Amino acid sequence: MSQDINVLALVKGSERYVFLYDDSSRAETLRVLGRYASNPDLSFTWYDAAVLSQKIRQETHKHVPHSRFDLPLPTDSDELA
Repeated sequence: MSQDINVLALVKGSERYVFLYDDSSRAETLRVLGRYASNPDLSFTWYDAAVLSQKIRQETHKHVPHSRFDLPLPTDSDELA
């Protein structure tokens, strides 16, 4: 597991929303976005939460290990040909 700290920021006029999270706290960060969006005292909207959660998920996919080789696997029909 990576020890990197991810930074996610949103600037809305004079307000700044900055989220710092590591890989193990992604789910909690997503929940916080929802709590902020549901808080009527904040200017943070559900749209803001959706955009930022998409960025968190995109970052997650960047760190998924990919296969070094993208080769098709042989199948029974290939072996018969």
